[in-house]
Amino acid sequence: MTDLGGFQDHVARIDLGDGDVAYEGIDEEDAKKYIGARGLGVKYVFDQGPDVDPLGPENLLAFMNGPLTGTQVTMSGRIAICTKSPLTGTVTDSHHGGWSGARLKWSGFDGLLFEGQADEPVYALVEDGEVELRDASHLWGQGVHDTIDDLEEEIEGGSLGKNLSVMAIGQGGENEVKYACIVNEDDRASGRGGTGCVMGNKNLKAVVVKSSTRMPKPKDQETFQEGHKQAMQVIQESDVTAPNEGGLSMYGTNVLMNLTEEMDGLPTKNARYSSTRSYSDAEGDGERIIDSENVSGENVRENILVDEPTCHSCPVACKKEVEVQAMHKGEEMNVRTESYEYESAWALGPNSGHVERDKIAVMLERCNDVGVDTIDVGNTMAMAMEMTEEGKLDELGDGLDWGDAETMIDMIEMIAHRETELADHLAEGPDHLAEEFDAHTNSLAVKGQTMAAYDPRCMKGMAIGYATSNRGACHLRGYTPAAEILGIPEKVDPREWEGKGELCATFQDLHAISDSFDICKFNAFAEGIEEYVLQYNGMTGLDVSEEELMEAGERIYNLERYYNNLAGFDGSDDDLPNRFVEGDEHAMPAQGGSEGELAELSKMKDEYYEVRDWENGVVPDEKLDDLGIDIGPGTGVSSGGAAAPSDD
Repeated sequence: MTDLGGFQDHVARIDLGDGDVAYEGIDEEDAKKYIGARGLGVKYVFDQGPDVDPLGPENLLAFMNGPLTGTQVTMSGRIAICTKSPLTGTVTDSHHGGWSGARLKWSGFDGLLFEGQADEPVYALVEDGEVELRDASHLWGQGVHDTIDDLEEEIEGGSLGKNLSVMAIGQGGENEVKYACIVNEDDRASGRGGTGCVMGNKNLKAVVVKSSTRMPKPKDQETFQEGHKQAMQVIQESDVTAPNEGGLSMYGTNVLMNLTEEMDGLPTKNARYSSTRSYSDAEGDGERIIDSENVSGENVRENILVDEPTCHSCPVACKKEVEVQAMHKGEEMNVRTESYEYESAWALGPNSGHVERDKIAVMLERCNDVGVDTIDVGNTMAMAMEMTEEGKLDELGDGLDWGDAETMIDMIEMIAHRETELADHLAEGPDHLAEEFDAHTNSLAVKGQTMAAYDPRCMKGMAIGYATSNRGACHLRGYTPAAEILGIPEKVDPREWEGKGELCATFQDLHAISDSFDICKFNAFAEGIEEYVLQYNGMTGLDVSEEELMEAGERIYNLERYYNNLAGFDGSDDDLPNRFVEGDEHAMPAQGGSEGELAELSKMKDEYYEVRDWENGVVPDEKLDDLGIDIGPGTGVSSGGAAAPSDD
C-alpha cells in the first residue's frame, strides 16, 4: 500500500485463463525505488521470471501509468506497456500518447496486469475502479479502426458518452506477427517489441478505458506549482518545443528528416548509404534518384497537413494529421492518418529506396489498422529487398524490389495475415530471416529489433545506444541526437566516439525517469532534472534530491539489464549490424560529409561498461547491492570476475 501522491494505490491482476480479477495496492518501497510506469512495470515483469516463454500463459502483459500520468504536468498523457518481448527475448516496454494513460489513472488505476490466455477472444472494460472481461468474438479478425468504431458504439450508451480510450490489436497481433503493436485511438501505437503479439497470443483484443476527468492533486501544492511554472517557461522558450513556433510543434518529429539528411546521417537503401544524396551520387549517373525532402516535415506541412491534434496536457501538438489521395493499382485511395512520423516515414521511404510521400501515408494507415510496427515492418521489407537483389529469396518467388511502393502497400497486409510464404517469413522478423536464409549481413537489427533513422556511423552516440539498449536497437532508450543534432543540453561532435559512453548512459537513465513518471520524452528538449525533481516531489510528497532521482533512473536501467542477463544476454549481444562497425569485413563506410566514418564499437563498449560498472555487459552483484536491487538470484559475477553461464 502507498499513500504517495499521484498514485491511486490500485492495480488489477487479471487472469485471462479463468477470468478472475483481483485487486491489490502498490508497494510503497517499490514505488520509491522504481517510480512507476516503466520502472514498476519492469519490476512486475521481473517478478514473473526472466525465463518465461514470451508467448506462453506465464508471460505478464502490464499496462502501467506513473505518478505524473494524467496530472497537470505538461505532456503527461503517456502509458507504458511492459512484457517479455517475443521479438527480442528481452524485457521490453513500449509507450504511446493520447488519452488512454490519463483515463486509466482517472478510472482509478495505476496498472492492469494480464496473465494467462483466454480460451476465446475477450476485451477488458475498465471503469470506476473495476475491470470486466467481455466477449470479443465479434471483433476478432477486424482491423483496429473497425474494432474501435464498434466498441465505441457498443459502450457509448453510458453517462460518459464517448469519453473513452480503446487500445486494440489488429490482424497483426491476432496472427502473432513478432513486431505487432497495440494501437490507441486509431493512430498512436505502442510500436516496439511485439507487445501486440503478446496481446494476440493471450486472445485479448482490446482494453477499453472509460472515465470522467478526476485529475490527481499534488501532495505539496507549493513545490509542484513552482516546478510546473518553471517547466512551462522552459518549454515555451525552447526552439524545439515552443508552441506554434518550435520545430517539433511546427513539423512534428519529421522536423528531423532534412537535418539528418544534411549531415549525411540518414540511412538509405537498407543503410548502404548515409543519405539519399550519397545514394544518388553513387547510383544516379549524375541524377538525383530520390530526395528525402519530399517526405520531410516541411513538405508534409505545406502540402498534406489537415490537423494538429494533441495529447493530454500538451501545448506542443507534435502530431501531424495528413490526408492524401493516392492511386494504388488503378484505384484512388483517400487516406487520413495521424502518424506521419520521422522514423516511420524513413523506414517505409528512404530506407526502402523511395520517397513517394502520399503512398507512405497509405502504408502508415495500413500499419495502424493491421497493427504492426512501422519501423520494423519497413526495415524488414528493406532487408528483403537487399536479399532479393542478392538472390537469397529466389526459392520464394519474386521477392521484393527496391522502392516498389505498390507492392509494399499490399505486403503490409499480407504480413499481418501471413498470407504468403514470403509474408510469413517477414512476419517472424529480421533474426529469423538472417538464420533461415543466411542473411546476417543484410540485417539492421540488434537483439532482434531493427534500428531507427540515425546512422550510427556518423552519430556515435547512437552507435553505443543501439548496441546497449535493453530492448534491442532503439533511439528512445538514450536519445543522444538531442546533443548530437540539436545541441541539447549542449552540442557535441556527432562523429567523435570518445565520451559517448557516458553521454549515452546519462540519457538512458534520464529517459528511464521520464518513462516511469510517465511523461513524454519530448519535454527533455526543454526540461531537465531540476524541473523533474520539483514536479515529482510536489506530486508525491517526497523530498528526493536530483542525485537520488538520477540514481532511480540508473536502478531501473540496471534492473532491465539484470533481467536480460538472467535471460541469457551479455556483452556479446551488445552489437551492431556489421556494415556499421570499424574493422568488420562487411563494413560499409559512410559517404558525403560523413565519408569514411564507421562505429568504433569496441572502444565505446569499453568506455560504456566502465561508466556503468558492468562486467562484459553483465551487472555485477556489487552493483546490484549498491543500487538496492535485492530480487532474483544475482548474476554470480563479482568485480573483475567473469560472467556466469547463461543457465545459472
